[in-house]
Amino acid sequence: MSVFRTPQVILFSDDLPRAVDFYRRLGFTETFRVPTDGEPLHVDLVLDGYKIGIASAASTRDDHGLDPVTDGHRAAVILWTDDTAAAYEALVAGGAPALASPYAWLGPLLIAWTADPDGHPLQIVQPLTRPAAAQR
Repeated sequence: MSVFRTPQVILFSDDLPRAVDFYRRLGFTETFRVPTDGEPLHVDLVLDGYKIGIASAASTRDDHGLDPVTDGHRAAVILWTDDTAAAYEALVAGGAPALASPYAWLGPLLIAWTADPDGHPLQIVQPLTRPAAAQR
């Protein structure tokens, strides 16, 4: 299946600012934050081309209906695509569990959730808006 690109790992945290600070001290640079003002729900960081995201466990529960594990081993795999709905349908048709069908999240993203064979959540995501340069 070649509809995916830009894999990313998301770590769940009960204290997102503390986690972001930790990764910054390791040399990661913030590249994305939502919301842009106030307490963040999600922050992406990059180091040498490797991107990780850190998501608020509370936001993950409240916004996505998942129950993230916040101690021990915890992560979600993020798969970007041009068509979240089609990719989600193909994965579910192939036997992946349907955790959450596609829905718009915070305006700029269309998100769906499924899982890998070991139960690790997979978020299928596409941007709903294109950058201004791509719209010309």
